[in-house]
Amino acid sequence: MSTTLRSRRRVLGAAAVLATLPGAARAAAPSPVLLGIDGEFGLDNSTSAQAIELGMRAALAEINAAGGVLRGRPLSLVIKDNRSIPARGIRNIREFAAMPDLVAVFGGRFSPVVIEELPALRETHTLFMAPWSSADVIVDNGMQPNYVFRLSLRDSLAMPRLLRAAQRRGLRRIGLLLTNTSWGRSNAQAAARALPALPALKIVGTSWYNWRDTSLVDNYRHLRAAGAQAVVLVANDDEAAILVREIAALPQEQRLPILSHWGVTGGEFAAQAGPALQQVDLSVIQTFSFFRADPARVRRFLDSAAQVSTVRRIEDIKSPVGAAQAYDLTHILALAIERASSTDRKAVRDALEHLGTYHGLVQTYAPPFTPARHEALDPATLLLARFRADGVLVPAGD
Repeated sequence: MSTTLRSRRRVLGAAAVLATLPGAARAAAPSPVLLGIDGEFGLDNSTSAQAIELGMRAALAEINAAGGVLRGRPLSLVIKDNRSIPARGIRNIREFAAMPDLVAVFGGRFSPVVIEELPALRETHTLFMAPWSSADVIVDNGMQPNYVFRLSLRDSLAMPRLLRAAQRRGLRRIGLLLTNTSWGRSNAQAAARALPALPALKIVGTSWYNWRDTSLVDNYRHLRAAGAQAVVLVANDDEAAILVREIAALPQEQRLPILSHWGVTGGEFAAQAGPALQQVDLSVIQTFSFFRADPARVRRFLDSAAQVSTVRRIEDIKSPVGAAQAYDLTHILALAIERASSTDRKAVRDALEHLGTYHGLVQTYAPPFTPARHEALDPATLLLARFRADGVLVPAGD
């Protein structure tokens, strides 16, 4: 048994004794260490922030059952809703920064929100954990020291993987269909950087759409007219569902394969797309699948998730990458708090850069972060997935 586990069990024993003492003695119980979530909870049809919360709560159930951190202090969540609006996110960051004993803030799905929050993070020296947002600049932000750590996909990994998947299928003329946001521009830049290593591929056109557009079929037709054999899509669930329904309404010979970034998995995409989804050749990049993970680690996650939610099976987990990545990132942060022996954000930030190997749900991190690398994921974890008829995302053979 590890020293840490023995220590946590001693703390649990002490806590059980405390529970039998009079009220005055119980009043001296350790105060919680706070973790924040700044997420898009109030956005219609979105499931990403809820997935991040699920992963964090499952991890906290395990950590607190083992004695918490810093000699028995439980970890507790503070949740704020940014509704995917940058101004709300900036306000949330400033409010979090002012909270005593709040160690770090976990962000949500939307890169444009996080990018707008970066100046506030820099100004307040708020430790920020990114379990979903993928724009490169979120971590490559110029901060010295850098208070942002990511356990998630980044665009400079996503686009080459999507383009290589197209090339392996013999699809060499590619159209890019991108959201007209900082996330879309990040992916356009990533695609341009990837092309020299893929000389057989050609980007025949790039079409931009705006958030909340109610039709994307003209953008799609523009790329098809330019000679595209496949479309690489950067979209969230709402717009992607519109596109899928519009493509399915076209004659079969006009339906191009779609290789999608993972924003589509952050909401009720399969339900919004409906039966049309099974009429379109669509695959989506992921960093992880519960269906391919170590069964013992999946069982542990499900047991913990069952304590804090209605999740009982893999199929019950919506936005699975968000849940898995937030789960691992919470455990890693708890280790850093222990190493720092403090809730001081600078001390915890420094500790995150000097952890040992951690065997997580998504992968083994050896180590998760270093002073020169604030990206935790190994590119080898990337895979493509497809939606089954029941809406569940499963690994594909692409």
